[in-house]
Amino acid sequence: MTKVLEVKPAIVQSADVLTIKDLKAYYVNDLFGVRREVRAVDGISLTVRRNEVYGIAGESSSGKTSLIKTLAGAIRPPMRVVDGSVNFTFGNTKIDVYAEPEKMKTARWQNLSYIMQGSMSVLNPVRRIKHAFDDFAYRHMGLDRQAFRQRVQSHLQKLGLDPNVLEAFPHQLSGGMRQRVTIALATVCEPEFIIADEPTTALDVLVQQDVLGLLKEVQGRLGSSVVFVTHDMSVHAAITDRLAIMYAGRLAEEGPTQAMFDNPQHPYTAHLIASLPRIGDLSIRKSLAGKPPSLANPPSGCRFHPRCPIAVDRCSKEVPEMLPSAIGGRVACFRAGEVSVK
Repeated sequence: MTKVLEVKPAIVQSADVLTIKDLKAYYVNDLFGVRREVRAVDGISLTVRRNEVYGIAGESSSGKTSLIKTLAGAIRPPMRVVDGSVNFTFGNTKIDVYAEPEKMKTARWQNLSYIMQGSMSVLNPVRRIKHAFDDFAYRHMGLDRQAFRQRVQSHLQKLGLDPNVLEAFPHQLSGGMRQRVTIALATVCEPEFIIADEPTTALDVLVQQDVLGLLKEVQGRLGSSVVFVTHDMSVHAAITDRLAIMYAGRLAEEGPTQAMFDNPQHPYTAHLIASLPRIGDLSIRKSLAGKPPSLANPPSGCRFHPRCPIAVDRCSKEVPEMLPSAIGGRVACFRAGEVSVK
C-alpha cells in the first residue's frame, strides 16, 4: 500500500507588518472639572510593509513622536488611545497592541526594537556598555551567559565595532560611537521591526552619514522594517522608501519618497522640500507664514489652511480625506498637485 504523505500548506506572510487604522491618541487632563485634550494623533491610518524603510516627517509638535509611542505601545498618562487600532504581524503571529498587551510585552525587543533620539536615554552613564546588552537583550535570546556574550561580540564585529567597546563607559565614547552602540543594541536580537526616533539628531554631517549607512546596512541584512522619524528631509531622501508627512496630528501626504520629492502633491510637502538647500542656488527662500496650530484647539477643516498659499473657502470648512494621489500614494488636500517645488 502506497503511503500518502500529508502536504502542509505553506505559510504565506502578510505583506504588511504594521497596520494602523483611524488611530486617535490624545493627552487628556481632567483638572478641577475641566477636561483638556491635546489631539497629538488624530485619525491616522497607515501600513508599513515588510523590508522597507518608512519615513515620518513634519515640523516640531506635528505629532511624530506621539505617533511612534502609540504604535510601540509605550504611552503613559496623560496620553491615552481614545480610538482606532494598532496591529503587528510577526511571522504567523498577529498582535493587537492595545487589546493584547501581554503579547506585545513578549514581542518587544525580540520582534520590535526602539532606537531613541539620544544614546544617553538608553545607556547608563555609571555602568559599562556590556550591562546595557545584559539588561535589554539577554532574557530574550535564550542563551547561556557565554553563548550570549559571544553572540553580542559577533554582532558588534558585523557592524564594524570593536568588541572591546563592551568594557567602556558611555562617557568614554564619542557621540557617534554611542549612537552606533545603540543601533547594535537595538538589532542584536534581529528584530523584524525597528523604530528609529531621530537617531542622527545632534550628530555632525559626516558622523550622521556613517550612522545612516550602518542603519541601512543592518536593515538590509536582517530584512527588517524600519519606521524612521526625523524633521530633516535630506535624511529621508537618502534612506527611506516611502514617506509620510504629518501636520498638526494628521497625515497630509504619503507616498514613494522619490516621487514625493519629484512631484509633491500637498502644498505643505512642497514647502518642506523647497526649504532644502541646493548647490548653486543663491535665491532667497520665503518662509511659510504663521506657525503650527495648537493641538488643544486646532482650526476647523484642513488644519493647514491658515498657512496654505492656495487655500480656498472649502478648506476652512471641510476636512479633506486621504485619497489616492497622482504619484501612487495618498494625499489629504482639495487642491492636490497644484503647487510645485521651487
